[in-house]
Amino acid sequence: MSQAGKFDRQISIERKQVTLDPVYGTELVTWIPLVAEAGSPTVAVRFWAEVQDALPSKAEAVTQGLTVARNQTRIRMRWRDDIDSSMRVTVHGDSDVLYQIVGGPADIDGRKSQIEMVLEKYSS
Repeated sequence: MSQAGKFDRQISIERKQVTLDPVYGTELVTWIPLVAEAGSPTVAVRFWAEVQDALPSKAEAVTQGLTVARNQTRIRMRWRDDIDSSMRVTVHGDSDVLYQIVGGPADIDGRKSQIEMVLEKYSS
C-alpha cells in the first residue's frame, strides 16, 4: 500500500558550507540548498514529506534534577542517500520553521524506499 498520501508537507534541506575569512582566518558558515532549482537567485528544491511532532512525554529528559522537554519532530520522506545529520531542514507552512537533524536519517523499511529523521528546532 502506498504511503504517498501522507507526504502532505513541503520541506527543504540545506547543507553547511564552511570557508575561511581571507582577512581574519575565521570560519564563515553559510547554508546552501542540498538541491537547488536552476537559475538565479538560488532557490532550494522542496520535497514532500510527512511531518509529525513527537508527544512531549516521549521527548523529556531529566537534567540536573529538572525535567526538560525537547520538542522533537519526526519526518518521513522518499529515500535519498545524500542526507546526513550535519544538515538542517526547513518545514514550510504558514510560517517556516527551521530544524536541526538530531537522529537519522534511517532506512525505515529496509528497502531504501523511505527515510526517517528526528529533528529539533534549530539553535545556533
